[in-house]
Amino acid sequence: MIILEGADSFPKAGYTVVTIGTFDGVHIGHQEILNKISKQAKENKGVSIVITFWPHPRYVLQGEKESGLKLLSTFDDKAKRMADQGIDYLVKIPFTKEFSQTSSEDFIRNTLEGKLGTTHLVIGYDHHFGRNREGSFEYLANNIDDYGFSLQEIPRQDIDHVGVSSTKIRKALNEGKVDVARSYLGRNYEITGEVVHGEKLGREIGYPTANIQLSESYKLIPIDGIYVVKVIHKKTIYFGMMYIGIKPTVHDNNQRVIEVNIFEFDEDIYGEVITIDFLEYIRADKKFENLDLLKKQIADDKIKSLNVLGKYTKNDK
Repeated sequence: MIILEGADSFPKAGYTVVTIGTFDGVHIGHQEILNKISKQAKENKGVSIVITFWPHPRYVLQGEKESGLKLLSTFDDKAKRMADQGIDYLVKIPFTKEFSQTSSEDFIRNTLEGKLGTTHLVIGYDHHFGRNREGSFEYLANNIDDYGFSLQEIPRQDIDHVGVSSTKIRKALNEGKVDVARSYLGRNYEITGEVVHGEKLGREIGYPTANIQLSESYKLIPIDGIYVVKVIHKKTIYFGMMYIGIKPTVHDNNQRVIEVNIFEFDEDIYGEVITIDFLEYIRADKKFENLDLLKKQIADDKIKSLNVLGKYTKNDK
């Protein structure tokens, strides 16, 4: 798949199937849409194109913190998943306040027709684009005779029958239901970050941890608690248990941390990047009266984690 920064450099192609969307998470509903356009492009010896806007429009118009929105995918996550679905081109259009004032008609004329030479446009039943969200399937359908492309709507039932949405996935993760998120995504939910120095308290009590600093502040971190996880470091897979929380037993500063105890692992990986897949939620975070009780609980958590891992096959993990 080729990633383009804007549509200006798109090389003209004979037959182009285009869709537009945020596609946060590239979940199984999104995958159905992407498979449709990829298949249609191949059948017509053309190319499939996904247009997405970055940063997320709500971050630009409202502010990242003010919007209250956390994303399931970084841009790199999204690009990788779209490549897996057989998309030929991912066109990343920089979303700015100035761009937000572009009318849907200008976007159609300048980008869809002028720069991409769209042959066939596929659009979701509830997707809107352009200034004040004025562009929609209904708008396009009412004016289709004025355009040089054909139009196809992905109807509600084609997406809703799988019962999935990015909002539902966020809700599941915020409730610790990583199994539900997995069923909606078609894969484990994951985070990626750099291993940074922490307080090394885990090492003192016999459970050394790698402290993770996410590369993107907008990435959704699931609810606080203990998780069974898969850890990928330099293409090698390990397993472990991960803590997300504010460490209430030893702190009162409400600073949230992400720490993973990697089983059967003893390497210095400070400054290196690891990816963590969420396999199962073990328990909620809690405050203990002293470190001895905390240590006892962590020992119990490890036993539970190993029992959970025993239920998985290598493919499941």
